[in-house]
Amino acid sequence: MKLRTFKKLLTFTENCCAKGILKLIPILMGIAVGYIVAFFMGMVSFDAVVSAPWFAIPAFVLPQWNLHAVLYIIPVAIAPAIEHVGDVVAIGRVTGKDYLKEPGIQNTMLGDGVATSLAAFLGGPPNTTYSEVTGAVTLTRAFNPGIMTWAAITAILLAFIGKLGALLQTIPTPVMGGIMLLLFGAIAVVGLNALVQAREDLVAPRNLSIIALILVSGIGGLAIKFGNFELSGIGLAGVLGVLLNLILPRPQD
Repeated sequence: MKLRTFKKLLTFTENCCAKGILKLIPILMGIAVGYIVAFFMGMVSFDAVVSAPWFAIPAFVLPQWNLHAVLYIIPVAIAPAIEHVGDVVAIGRVTGKDYLKEPGIQNTMLGDGVATSLAAFLGGPPNTTYSEVTGAVTLTRAFNPGIMTWAAITAILLAFIGKLGALLQTIPTPVMGGIMLLLFGAIAVVGLNALVQAREDLVAPRNLSIIALILVSGIGGLAIKFGNFELSGIGLAGVLGVLLNLILPRPQD
């Protein structure tokens, strides 16, 4: 009887108390614990925080035309394009909506490209549909797009606080890498779950060959080089997946 009551209490606590931002506590605690350990190991320095101003305007620069850079970035752009499609499918599985139809993959890709172009005109880095955001949405179950809008506006405003930016840069790379293990792992699980929900037989010879080569080439760091042209990582894995799906014969019904 006591065990049953305890289980009911755990269920009630999870459903009623562990909602929204509270579900982020394990991630935040992981960052906090890792940061404290790194501090005592001498991996954290606050010199940049002390010297940073409270109010700082980000460095805005105009883009410059460089043909060599354009030719170099074309194969690199394949990876975020493939990642975009995968992220849209994954977030659709998480939220229960088909974003491939509404608003449509062509519109989401267009928005991604426009955002990257605007960022380049302000001297910022390229933008993409970061997979770790899908992992965070999966963990928090915060599906309202308005939350992401306000988060983006808040991030833009916080970018003008120099000391905050310097403080975030003091987080050691191993600490952030530990968090990425969870978020990127969540993306892999969401992708496999999408295949399972689609009732695909993952061990069928055709599917097994495609999935195996995608995983090995993507995770193993396989690269193909032709002179200065190089295709590797997600880009190579995505291209292999598309080509194998077109080349390998489908089983006869």
